[in-house]
Parts: sequence; structure tokens; C-alpha cells
Amino acid sequence: MHMIGIPFGTTDWDQVERTEHAGERGVAHWRTRRFGDIRVRMIEYSAGYVSDHWCSKGHMLLCLEGELRTELDDGRIFVLTAGMSYQVADGAEPHRSSTAVGAKLFIVD
Repeated sequence: MHMIGIPFGTTDWDQVERTEHAGERGVAHWRTRRFGDIRVRMIEYSAGYVSDHWCSKGHMLLCLEGELRTELDDGRIFVLTAGMSYQVADGAEPHRSSTAVGAKLFIVD
């Protein structure tokens, strides 16, 4: 990630349009900003959310609230709680997310 041409700015995430994305079960609400090739998102997963796909996109992800379960395609499972993060490169390890209790995430990709 190369950050250039981005002037200083602030984001009031409550003012960013919210879009809804259905999972295999549950729903995700995204608030998305773009800065050149960089996508920054605040995401809220409903309780019981299960992703409907495996993702190969790289991310820097911080769990702000709740609990996020991330499964890698090799069978490993990681559980993040508030204050924990993960990072993965593009194409490195396909992963998918779920949460029993809901989660709020901040993601840069």
C-alpha cells in the first residue's frame, strides 16, 4: 500500500452512507470511504452473521466491538475480540468471517 495524494482530513463515520450486504446468514452494514486505491470501511456484522464467500483480498482489520471468528481455507480458526487485529496480504490465505454475537470492525484494504 502506497499512500500518496491524500490530504489531511477527518471522517465522521455516522455521516457516511450505510450499505447493506447479506451474508449466508445475517447481514453486514458497511460505511465506506475511498482514498485513491485504498478502501477504508467501518463494518457492523449482525449477531449470527456468516460470510457468503471466501475472500482473497488483503486487509488490515481491527475489531472494535464484539467478537469475530475468521476461518482460513486450511482449517485454522482465529477469534478476535475488541482491541485485536489481523493482517493478511492479497492472495495470501483465503478467509471468511462469522460472528455469533455481532462485531464492529475497522478495515483498510
